[in-house]
Amino acid sequence: MTQKEPTFPMPSTVYGPVPSWRFGQSLGIDLIVEDSICSFNCVYCQLGHIHQVTMEQRLFVPTGRVVEDLRAVDWDNVDIVTLSGSGEPTLALNIGEVIDHIAETYNKPTLVLTNSTWLHDAATRRRLRNATTVACKLDAATEEIFQAYNRPAPGVTLARSVEGIKALRNDPEFRGRIVIQSMFMPRNAGEAEALAEMVNEIQPEEVQLNTPRRPYPRAWYLGSRGNHGGVAPVDTVDLKTITLEDAEEIERLLREKTSVPIRSIYRRDQ
Repeated sequence: MTQKEPTFPMPSTVYGPVPSWRFGQSLGIDLIVEDSICSFNCVYCQLGHIHQVTMEQRLFVPTGRVVEDLRAVDWDNVDIVTLSGSGEPTLALNIGEVIDHIAETYNKPTLVLTNSTWLHDAATRRRLRNATTVACKLDAATEEIFQAYNRPAPGVTLARSVEGIKALRNDPEFRGRIVIQSMFMPRNAGEAEALAEMVNEIQPEEVQLNTPRRPYPRAWYLGSRGNHGGVAPVDTVDLKTITLEDAEEIERLLREKTSVPIRSIYRRDQ
């Protein structure tokens, strides 16, 4: 008896493209879909409070489902393909398969947005080896702020995350770009000088400075993986952002203490 190919219900693993101030028209790929699942529960997360904070890696959706969803994309309107979605994309064991499929089939650059908690692992780094850019979250320079601000899964430390970024930077199989993304709010603005020291150790291609411009949803909903774009279907909370003056001071400090190119959300023309 011949088995039928499985059919995949909505929602799609693909969303957008959505405009990104850093990367242009970004087509999103969500390798989790079923819930908000991450190894962080950041105080500013656009997904809201993460339902499952975990370090468990597994297969959430089959690669075949992603391949099928990609066939409906209007590729003329896509500048880059971003793997992010409903949580930490490196928790998905098939992330490498999806990256390779996009490169081989559509010849589009790929971006992985990661919190770096699995970059210490050689198998995870191998899955990312063909990514065009890996953007690594780095918001804190002290363990105290890291735990309070990023609220990681039990056992995750800032030191291991930073060592993971360095390991990817020095991995001979990885030939892509490493970008550091730092989200600043008043509570971590004082970390900038110490963060500059970490940036000098890592030597990424770029540092991107951000502050939360979207409200924090009180509950997770699938649409939060992209731009909110209007009124959210759940209650939201406006977050405290840094001022233009604070942003300029952080940028000045990083430019003074590092030789790495800096981009800021306050300077869209960069």
